[in-house]
Amino acid sequence: MPTVYVNDQPVELKPDERLNCIQAAQKAGVEIPHYCWHPSLSVVASCRMCLVEVGDKKPDGTVAMVPKVVPGCQTPVKDGTVIVTNSPKVQAAQRGTLEYLLLNHPLDCPVCDQAGECGLQDFSFKYGRAYSRLAEPKNQKKDKPYIGDQITLFTDRCIMCTRCVRFTREISGTAELQVVSRGSGEEIDIFPGKPCNNKLAGNVVDLCPVGALCSKDFLYEQRVWWLKGKNSVCAGCSTGCSIRVDQNKDVVYRLKPRSNPLAQGEFMCDEGRFGWKYIHSEHRLKFPMQKLPAGITPVSWPQILPALRQALTEAAKRAPEKLAVVLTPFMTVEEAYLLCKYVKSLSPAARLLMTPAPVVGADDSYPKDLRGQAAPQPKFTIRAEKAPNRTGVELVLHHFGGTVESLDGVLAQVSQGTLEAVYLTAGSPEGWITDEQAKSLAKAKLVIVQDLLDSPALPWATFVLPGTSWAERDGTFVNHAGLAQAIHRGLRSPGDAWPDGRICFELAGRTGIFHAPTIRQEIAGEIPALAALIVGDLGDEGIFLKSAGETASAAGSETQVPVTGGSRS
Repeated sequence: MPTVYVNDQPVELKPDERLNCIQAAQKAGVEIPHYCWHPSLSVVASCRMCLVEVGDKKPDGTVAMVPKVVPGCQTPVKDGTVIVTNSPKVQAAQRGTLEYLLLNHPLDCPVCDQAGECGLQDFSFKYGRAYSRLAEPKNQKKDKPYIGDQITLFTDRCIMCTRCVRFTREISGTAELQVVSRGSGEEIDIFPGKPCNNKLAGNVVDLCPVGALCSKDFLYEQRVWWLKGKNSVCAGCSTGCSIRVDQNKDVVYRLKPRSNPLAQGEFMCDEGRFGWKYIHSEHRLKFPMQKLPAGITPVSWPQILPALRQALTEAAKRAPEKLAVVLTPFMTVEEAYLLCKYVKSLSPAARLLMTPAPVVGADDSYPKDLRGQAAPQPKFTIRAEKAPNRTGVELVLHHFGGTVESLDGVLAQVSQGTLEAVYLTAGSPEGWITDEQAKSLAKAKLVIVQDLLDSPALPWATFVLPGTSWAERDGTFVNHAGLAQAIHRGLRSPGDAWPDGRICFELAGRTGIFHAPTIRQEIAGEIPALAALIVGDLGDEGIFLKSAGETASAAGSETQVPVTGGSRS
């Protein structure tokens, strides 16, 4: 096996592994500080923060070192490469680079949004000087409040790493950002009238290693050390971007992408990044409700669950073929399984249906050329299918003998008397039923609505169960390519709303508490298509169910396999 030596520590590489010094050091647990380098962007070696000593170990054991320090991001390693990151020569280079970068940098840390997670702060503390030798006035540049609808630029904080420029050229392909002027006058800017408003624009804020590019949505909202983060999966479309939910006191303040080579790579789209506001909507359902002689009335869970079980049991005895549970692609695999198994335990003749995932336009792939045409090998794709778990719910549905049916088809059966009792699960943030459609529910004898937001279906409901958003529950989403990822509860639900998994668990009369990994293992033992879930803990990256093609075939749909590279479609 090829071996690289990092500070005298041997690191074995795979035969086909192509790494630079930064990546090789990371495998050894050694940090090489850097600003301009990013694994998904081209190498420019402009910040010079990653300067290291490099040499070759000869067969006789002697080492021949390169006389000068070299940029680690630009230097590939091979068998016998020796990397030194802690020598006096390297430390002097790091101090000199940081001193240069901080010459004109303002002391904005107390008010800067990046404070607490700033690479300049961290590296200055670890590798820099404790004082500045600059005696002249700092070179102050005018801020640019409008780089885009969601982005502002504090120009004097910028260290010219050009990550943002390379992102708009290489990943989005829209090339709105550029470097203008030269020398001490160079700045990041946009062409007049061409703001950075592409659908991936928010990623430049994540890429900025300092506090130069900031999100207007998060600006001055919270200090980052107050935030509590939980790993989750974006529910905006079937891409299944791995994300982190940052909240404080049960209020979400931002979503940030997590690196996942099995899913989307390093980035996420702005639709998902900024599309979470419905979590705190004033139209959230907060209390369970039941239709009583006095009308629809808030009740407690200990009251509504026994009444609901009795109503479902009676409906299953009276006419099981006229009882239907309608699943949604916004629910988790665990929720779909618990609900399907419970209803089938009431009567094998009970029907299981699922409404199709909403589709908006066509898949939108990046990078694009000047004419807006996507590249042959996309690096990021925003899926037209605007639901996170159509594949996973379909696999459960087909196992229990269910079918996919449009909402209009379900309501038509209610109007015709084919269905008398319907259990409707929803959860779509965009609304799932119109006033006109809801009128069809008037002919049903039993209507159960489990939803996130107020909807036209509620006046016709016998029971209303307040569910939660994806950020408030545990479970599993399966994306378009068959990648199963865990979502984790990051905040508490408003009012007396319960996580949907708990609702299904308690409704089924199970003892104990809802525990997603345990339910996953139970599912794996019962549903062959989901056998990969036997591990229980899906980790940070998730696992593929067999192969992407086999999973898609089992779910009855066509899918695309992620392309290789830093970011995947």
